[in-house]
Amino acid sequence: MAPRLQLEKAAWRWAETVRPEEVSQEHIETAYRIWLEPCIRGVCRRNCKGNPNCLVGIGEHIWLGEIDENSFHNIDDPNCERRKKNSFVGLTNLGATCYVNTFLQVWFLNLELRQALYLCPSTCSDYMMGDGIQEEKDYEPQTICEHLQYLFALLQNSNRRYIDPSGFVKALGLDTGQQQDAQEFSKLFMSLLEDTLSKQKNPDVRNIVQQQFCGEYAYVTVCNQCGRESKLLSKFYELELNIQGHKQLTDCISEFLKEEKLEGDNRYFCENCQSKQNATRKIRLLSLPCTLNLQLMRFVFDRQTGHKKKLNTYIGFSEILDMEPYVEHKGGSYVYELSAVLIHRGVSAYSGHYIAHVKDPQSGEWYKFNDEDIEKMEGKKLQLGIEEDLAEPSKSQTRKPKCGKGTHCSRNAYMLVYRLQTQEKTTTTVQVPAFLQELVDRDNCKFEEWCIEMAEMRKQSVDKGKAKHEEVKELYQRLPAGAEPYEFVSLEWLQKWLDESTPTKPIDNHACLCSHDKLHPDKISIMKRISEYAADIFYSRYGGGPRLTVKALCKECVVERCRVLRLKSQLNEDYKTVNNLLKATVKGSDGFWVGKSSLRSWRQLALEQLDEQDGDVDQSNGKMNGNTLNKGSAKSLCVRARGRQRRIPTRAILGASFIKPERGLGSSHEELRLITC
Repeated sequence: MAPRLQLEKAAWRWAETVRPEEVSQEHIETAYRIWLEPCIRGVCRRNCKGNPNCLVGIGEHIWLGEIDENSFHNIDDPNCERRKKNSFVGLTNLGATCYVNTFLQVWFLNLELRQALYLCPSTCSDYMMGDGIQEEKDYEPQTICEHLQYLFALLQNSNRRYIDPSGFVKALGLDTGQQQDAQEFSKLFMSLLEDTLSKQKNPDVRNIVQQQFCGEYAYVTVCNQCGRESKLLSKFYELELNIQGHKQLTDCISEFLKEEKLEGDNRYFCENCQSKQNATRKIRLLSLPCTLNLQLMRFVFDRQTGHKKKLNTYIGFSEILDMEPYVEHKGGSYVYELSAVLIHRGVSAYSGHYIAHVKDPQSGEWYKFNDEDIEKMEGKKLQLGIEEDLAEPSKSQTRKPKCGKGTHCSRNAYMLVYRLQTQEKTTTTVQVPAFLQELVDRDNCKFEEWCIEMAEMRKQSVDKGKAKHEEVKELYQRLPAGAEPYEFVSLEWLQKWLDESTPTKPIDNHACLCSHDKLHPDKISIMKRISEYAADIFYSRYGGGPRLTVKALCKECVVERCRVLRLKSQLNEDYKTVNNLLKATVKGSDGFWVGKSSLRSWRQLALEQLDEQDGDVDQSNGKMNGNTLNKGSAKSLCVRARGRQRRIPTRAILGASFIKPERGLGSSHEELRLITC
């Protein structure tokens, strides 16, 4: 038997020998378990809900002893949101915008692009008023250029550890909950930016996209018959390289420029020959940009499934890339240095996470940009090892090839950014224009105000926590009542009083009252007996009620429970008596006809009636009409003999105190009605 049931049984054992009219104060206190031994901390592992004197395991352990101040609040240190010295600023992931954040960081660290954007005229000048900025409303960029200007200014001089790019994302009309094709986004945005900047008067601004990212190649077709060359010039902003079947970046570039034969049905119509002829076609690189974007085509269409898939194959690439062997015009400077690696974590083309490893052009140090978090790589070295361990293993997974000094291998890199190598190290510092710096300063002021507000809230929480700590240490020792005057308080309220995460509310004991507005004896398992001293402090500080003192012990409810328990005990005796009498043989016409199922269930029906009567007391706080049941609340105890019947002796019915016979209505049979006496 569970301890709680044992305590329940022990609290009412006296009812077996005491009649309801003989119930005394001692019996009442026993029923309310007033004098049960209190539990001792360290011996009792958890709270005994059947013992109102057990005050162990109600949440006191977190308050006793020394406590760390940080446990008094759930407010993070606002300084954790502050930008670290000599570090970059992160970008908030708005749901599925990590791919946008990676490109923004790569573009921000392109100093020429940043400088050109700062030179763009802005409507921010209209926002300025006098010597400062309008205080009535926040600045809202109107164009893509203005959004980039403001974002770059914040990334450069903000005091925050990370900033929110929601204005920029909203201006592009992107769905923050859906991950887009990163490579397609890069193309479309560059096209949009170029179109937007083409309207600028300043040539350094108008031509910045072409100067930084635009190269030119030609589709060259040569007729095998006459040798005539046909050229189709085309600009490019990135080279899309197939990686299937290749292990090295240089192999991918070679395939991109590989000569293709046009034969059979695919023959070329030669303008000179005026007929279809066999021919060759290839791409010739005519000029290369300062920033060379190489798109590794990891996401390809799978004809079998009809969906895109990711190619998780390793591609090796070097930190120094000499493009001179691949260009048509020799003699120029075509040595490039790796400046960024964009990574897609995950094995699926439709999900995953984007991060970027970007090299600071001024310090030469590598940083990993992962939304809000930015990590500086040690020793000015690109480190991709941990990124390659994050992809889920597949059956066709190959071992990572060994990489020599200055080379790297990746199965997750989808874009490589190379910068044209120059003899002089970049030392130029891009200055934020005054009008943008004022906006940044204003945002920094808001951030500092927020930090002060959070620090004050944190301090207040700590002060409240310390006061609560002292209160608990003082009152918990005075909670046990012993032989002194006592009161009852709900266990739930005490637990909430000791819960540091929720504010303490007024005491509410109404749910524990009986129909006589006293403490219901059945609720003693969820109540705790505490000293009057502790109760006085609780009610003075937190209020509430009603107060449940020794006068709240309900004699009427105890007497009623005693009567019910005795009736149940008597029912068991009657059951034995009836069973013994049923063994006698019925002679003559004496006796009653009773259905066999009724004989089997009469005791169960009587018990259900008593339980329902007792249950109605709980559901309505003990409110009943005298000793009768509420109409419709109890099952009918009328059992009519139907089907197979049995004739039993009259004395078998008259010998039981719980049942009495009543004549059936116009029937030759008899009816048994089981009722409480």
